Amino acid sequence: MKRLLLLPVLALAMALGVTAQNAPTQDGVKRQFQVFGVAFYNLENLFDTINNNGNYDLEFSPEGARQWNGQKYWSKIDNLARAITAFTSPTTPNGPAFIGVSEIENRSVLEDLVKAVDNRLKAEGRQPWNLRVVHHDSPDRRGVDVGALYNERYFKLVSVSNTPLVIPDKPTFRTRDQMCVTGRMGGDTVSIIVNHWPSRLGGQEQSSPLREAAAATSKHIADSIWALRPNEGVIVMGDLNDDPYDKSCAKVLGASKKQKGVDEHGFFNPFWKLLDDGIGTLAYNSSWNLFDQIIVSGSLLESNTGESGLHFWKAAVNNFDFLRDTEGTRQGYPRRTFASGVFLNGYSDHFPTEIFLRRVVTRRK
Repeated sequence: MKRLLLLPVLALAMALGVTAQNAPTQDGVKRQFQVFGVAFYNLENLFDTINNNGNYDLEFSPEGARQWNGQKYWSKIDNLARAITAFTSPTTPNGPAFIGVSEIENRSVLEDLVKAVDNRLKAEGRQPWNLRVVHHDSPDRRGVDVGALYNERYFKLVSVSNTPLVIPDKPTFRTRDQMCVTGRMGGDTVSIIVNHWPSRLGGQEQSSPLREAAAATSKHIADSIWALRPNEGVIVMGDLNDDPYDKSCAKVLGASKKQKGVDEHGFFNPFWKLLDDGIGTLAYNSSWNLFDQIIVSGSLLESNTGESGLHFWKAAVNNFDFLRDTEGTRQGYPRRTFASGVFLNGYSDHFPTEIFLRRVVTRRK
């Protein structure tokens, strides 16, 4: 009878992204985990070919400087679909539960992208993911937004809210809203704040107060969540246009380099150590930055949740070989769509990032 029951259990485990620990731990107990991927990807100017925004949108139209036509657009969509379908691992064979994205023009480009993802999966003989789209039009002058894709098998959408970045002494300043997506994952409720903080235009030091204000807004959103649901896990992700050690992340948001000592309503930044090890998501003048961060609250650390609660496991930069430039001065850098005005037919000028959350579902001797 036990052998008859084993196959359905294993099939369910594979469907849920559950992996068994191969060797007993120090207490002699083997554990089986349910694992969820949570990723972020700056899609680098994913615009359609229609000029809906006057001079701001002209660049990405057939008449604009980049001669952004249907052929280039669909090639970009196919390339991004290739990248996203590579977001798999032995413990997440069906891809991430959630993917936050930035630099998208509208909902339709995301709908084209998820169709392309499923078409690629089918062509490879894999089951489609049927990703769902979350999108909101931001007031950004260039017309770029943040958004999200999620697999409803692993992430059950509960609510979405959007918070503008208000700069009191710059009343005309317009940028991307911060999108907070709340859902159920592994039996726990998690809120994921998707960001694209203000750029370094005008210089890092001069523009830092804008990103510090953005960090304060993310912290305010998290505090508002905890005022209602004190134990909820919160994730702050996005292209933050700062590194983990910069003031916006390390001081204003308070994201620590180490897990130890982070309380439930504090933050841990697993990408700080990766940057220390020389791993980044974008490069300039032979120097790496790691702007694309996924920061987890202390309420998602095992020291606070216990192993049965959903908690952070590990982090990675998905710097796959096919996403890299292979020649010239940009060798090893992310292979972008354009460089110096020349169409490279690449992917993005940023590498994607991902964290893995897990929870124990069974224990046995």
